[in-house]
Amino acid sequence: MKNQLTPPFKKALLLDMNSTFMFGEDRFGENEDFYSYYAKIGGYISKKELHNIILAAYNFLDVRYPDENYRHNFPSLADALLTSCDLELTEDEIEKIIETFSYHELGYIPDEFISALHTLGEHYTLAAVIDIWSPKKLWLKAFEKAGISKLFSALSFSSDHGMVKPSPKPFELVVKQLNFQKEECLVIGDSERRDLGGAMAAGIDCVLVGGASSPKAVGCYPTLLEFSKGI
Repeated sequence: MKNQLTPPFKKALLLDMNSTFMFGEDRFGENEDFYSYYAKIGGYISKKELHNIILAAYNFLDVRYPDENYRHNFPSLADALLTSCDLELTEDEIEKIIETFSYHELGYIPDEFISALHTLGEHYTLAAVIDIWSPKKLWLKAFEKAGISKLFSALSFSSDHGMVKPSPKPFELVVKQLNFQKEECLVIGDSERRDLGGAMAAGIDCVLVGGASSPKAVGCYPTLLEFSKGI
């Protein structure tokens, strides 16, 4: 493990989300109960049909996620549903399936990580570079509920623009929104390939958390909590 204090000239932190400060995401196992949430929001197709539709869309996106050919034009969830589903669905029903998919893609933010984000926000400008397959609606609600929405000066959701990490473009987009120099920014994430790889391609230093490590990172910490305690 390599721990280094953040250089004093860093002004902004570009945070990854999943497994960095949000956990329990991507609940798409074969035995997952998709129907409970779907029924609550008024869906009408059968439990079996819903299960098959959601897993088909998930598999459609999952196989393309690491493919470099889709790095800058990753399919939307709506496109995945329309391409992988054999049923004729109304626009309203597609929206209900998308919301159900979103619910199972969404994780939770533990209280201690909420506190860590507030601590970091006292010392740095915060932004986030986030890969999600669903529209961002439920995530924005989760950020609001956790009281962290106002901590972020810029947010990049891949489902907004179709660019997924390790593309450097989402990082560059956020740096531009912040109006900082790349040298003033630091990426924090849990993936050597996606976060460190994307940061390096963009010319930005990166700290790895969550057990990931690399000599190319400027620091490695067990979790974001340990990083925040060293501030």
